[in-house]
Amino acid sequence: MKRRSLIAGAAAGLAAPVVVSGAAPAQAATATTTRRPPTQLGTYHPGNKASGLTTLPASTRQVIIVTATNSNTSYATLETFAKVNRRWLPVSAALPARIGSQFFSDHHVEGVPTTPTGVYSIGPTMYGIAADPGVRYPYHRLEVNDWWNENPTSPAYNTFQHTATNPGGYSEALWKETPAYTHFAVITYNMAPNVAKPVPNAGSGIFLHEFSKTPSGPTAGCVSLSHGDLVSVLRWLDPAAQPRIVMCPLPSLGRY
Repeated sequence: MKRRSLIAGAAAGLAAPVVVSGAAPAQAATATTTRRPPTQLGTYHPGNKASGLTTLPASTRQVIIVTATNSNTSYATLETFAKVNRRWLPVSAALPARIGSQFFSDHHVEGVPTTPTGVYSIGPTMYGIAADPGVRYPYHRLEVNDWWNENPTSPAYNTFQHTATNPGGYSEALWKETPAYTHFAVITYNMAPNVAKPVPNAGSGIFLHEFSKTPSGPTAGCVSLSHGDLVSVLRWLDPAAQPRIVMCPLPSLGRY
């Protein structure tokens, strides 16, 4: 489905500074990122949402958490955490984000602008219309005829393709999506390693990308951030840390 913002939204507010780096995470100077002792498994503390996560692989050392206050809003926050000495410590303040215009859903399907809930990996390649901003992942600078195949009848459904022919369906001409696809990371919804093979009509092309307009608007299912926040997060992500992204309404975070 198309990732452009669907309708004009109210201003999401100014982003708090991101405190991200390749070294040990720094403590942000806000109440929401104060380091606290770990809470019991299956619970979370409002100041450290990662502390109660129980479904992440043991090898994961970076996690992004995207939450909305309830299941009826496209306004969300994105927070980053790093595991240090077996404890999850905040890396960034809560960053203003947008999700799908029909909010989070446990049952996302192709063509419906919801953002799928769950725990996902970051795809092995990052992409962008602009040059590599300094990410640690392999980076592909988009060119003419770079598509994301969003045609459920295609054997290449939910994959990147370079082809002179539109793959059909909701497939996206990635090189044309400005400013949304200035840079983006792939969220592995309905693709490996979450599923062995994409399930037709289950949804495709879920990315972490830049706001499509100012002021920000809801997406067609992706997660979006301001340009500066997005670049900071993409630079911080390290494939060696096997990062995951958790996405859900805040009341559902205990499931993960």
